[in-house]
Amino acid sequence: MAAIPVDFYTRQERNRRRTWLLIFSFVLFFATLGVSVDVLWEGFLTPGGEALPIATLIALSAGVCLSLSGYFSGGRMVMASLHACRLDQDNLEHRKLFNVVTEMALAAGLPQPQIFLIPDPAPNAMAAGRDPQHAMLAVTQGLLNLLDREEMQGVIAHEMAHIGNRDTLTMTIVAVLFGSAVMLADWARRALYLSDRRRGNPLVFLLVILLVAVTPLLSRILAMAVARQREYLADATAAQFTRNPLGLASALDKIGAATSPLRAATQGTAHLFISNPLRRGIDNRQGALADLLSTHPPLAQRIAILRAMAHAA
Repeated sequence: MAAIPVDFYTRQERNRRRTWLLIFSFVLFFATLGVSVDVLWEGFLTPGGEALPIATLIALSAGVCLSLSGYFSGGRMVMASLHACRLDQDNLEHRKLFNVVTEMALAAGLPQPQIFLIPDPAPNAMAAGRDPQHAMLAVTQGLLNLLDREEMQGVIAHEMAHIGNRDTLTMTIVAVLFGSAVMLADWARRALYLSDRRRGNPLVFLLVILLVAVTPLLSRILAMAVARQREYLADATAAQFTRNPLGLASALDKIGAATSPLRAATQGTAHLFISNPLRRGIDNRQGALADLLSTHPPLAQRIAILRAMAHAA
């Protein structure tokens, strides 16, 4: 198999820039929604209205705090939401997983990530964290039960590629901000329900309605857009780490054959996994709509590419 250049530094820098752009955009969005609620609800900037933009200050503070929390604690927040737990070194299966992660970290030239187990029978794996030094990697109990050692090496190598590229930085921030945006939209919806609409500008009222309506959709599209193309690159990098693309291809084949969704996964965390844990049919399709709305490329296409790599070796 031909060597694939792994330029971690270039990809890491690109992902850093994207992450800070995402954070700035979300904080700006929070502030915009806060200003709209202030003008509508409190009559800010109108005669007799509130002198201070209270909702704006709250929204702006929330946006900054949630962004910083996502950056510094996003990995722990994601693991907690998935009910992930640390490995038990007295458990033989857990020790085998620990050894595979150690091997793949050495192959990737990266620090060993913290390793977690998600107690769910659906086979899947994911990684999170702001950088390789603070990376967290988790597999489900179903994956541990299903895969042999070579297949597990392929999956772990795939997640190590995400860690090395700092894909996890961007994707973890997106997971946290996705939930934050939905929460803020719900808060604005409640504010609209309680507001005295006669005091506000109708145009501002319509703006808030629009923002509340489209926030969940925009957040979902954003989460999907950052993930799909990264999976092809991580697959190729994993094949280089293991020198065995068929191992990952076989693992993806088994993961795709499973039908049950991962219970703790949500739309905000689905893009973090090696395969969509929600088992949505659109992930098996191709085309412009699928590129926009799905978190992952079709498994069949990923498997075909990996098998072609093996035959070209």
